[in-house]
Formats: sequence, structure tokens, C-alpha cells
Amino acid sequence: MKKTLTLFLACAFAAALPFVSGAQEVVPLRGEIGIDEVNEAPPTVRLRSGRPLPRAYRQQPPLIPHRIAGYQIDLRVNKCLSCHDWPNNVEEGAPKISETHYVDRNGVALDHVARNRWFCTQCHVPQTNAPSLVENVFRNAKDLR
Repeated sequence: MKKTLTLFLACAFAAALPFVSGAQEVVPLRGEIGIDEVNEAPPTVRLRSGRPLPRAYRQQPPLIPHRIAGYQIDLRVNKCLSCHDWPNNVEEGAPKISETHYVDRNGVALDHVARNRWFCTQCHVPQTNAPSLVENVFRNAKDLR
């Protein structure tokens, strides 16, 4: 058993060696500031409010076209539902939550938002005019045709 483990580790090390020797140093987004040093906060970006941006692929969660700072979303309260849950969405003129959000993980249709879809900001994010932090080569699904 010990010989097998030693042989396995030796093979794993040999296989990883080309990757380690040719590895590039990672440059953190925070710059040359040490982990234990305090630095200035990055500049805030303006929210892109108004009309929602078009989706890049069919099942993409829609972006949030308004400010959500201070919105309470916890185990008991979800501020998003005050405008986007039926029938409030009609009164508020807000898009209604997708019907998929009213189905639990077992496929049972519910009269309320399923708990596994409760935390909106897990999938939906505010749209901003922020610059990309890293190179992005993503192409819109329509552009692939």
C-alpha cells in the first residue's frame, strides 16, 4: 500500500512539473498591496438605470435595472417581492417573477415563491457601467449563428 501511494505521488508530481515550471505569477486585482495592508476603496460605478439590457442567452437571469442598496433579503423578508410578486407587480408596473420561481425542487407548483428561489441576488445582479476587471471573451448566443 505504501509503495503504491509513493508511486502515485511521484507520478502526480512528474505530471504537474511542466505546469509549475512554466507558470506565470498571478497579479492580484488589488495591485501590489499586501493582504494585511489597508488600501483605498475602488471608485464606485454608476448604476445603469432605465430600460433593462437585453439578455445574452435564453435562460440568462434578467439584470436588475434599478438600485437595490438597502433592500432586505433574509430568511423572513424579501423586499423584491413587494414589487415583483403577483399581484403587486400589476400595481407597481414591475415585471412579474417567472413562473419557474413558484415551483419547488420536487416540481410541485406553489402559491408563493419557492424557498430555493428566495434569494434573488444569487442570480440577479444590478446592471452597471463598470469596466471589466479581467479579459472577457464571452460572445452573445445570437452572434454564434
